[in-house]
Amino acid sequence: MITIEVRDDLISAAVFGEFTLEDFKEFEDAVEYRNRFGGPVDVLFDLRNMLGFTIDAAWEEFRFARQHPSDFRRIAIIAEDDWLAMLTWLESLFLEAEIQVFDTEEEALAWIREGRDAPGHP
Repeated sequence: MITIEVRDDLISAAVFGEFTLEDFKEFEDAVEYRNRFGGPVDVLFDLRNMLGFTIDAAWEEFRFARQHPSDFRRIAIIAEDDWLAMLTWLESLFLEAEIQVFDTEEEALAWIREGRDAPGHP
């Protein structure tokens, strides 16, 4: 199950249990809608309660990343597992966004805010 909140140019998503293809499609829709009306977004992805993901969700995530390389500015992932850091590195090969893994939501949001305060940020 996924919960998604869109605030201005920040999409916050949290996954609980298994991350499915339907969950990722819901996230895709939020990103595409936001990009259509406002350009690249920042993403806060909380994966601390994710128990796993389906293969079709993983495949869709890589496909989406390859087709939308410039739709994101910063992606902050909150996770406690090292294997998610490896998956993050793989995804960064396809995206122009900055991607980092954090232990807490506070650290992740501070990093996103730091990017917004940087010179050249719209």
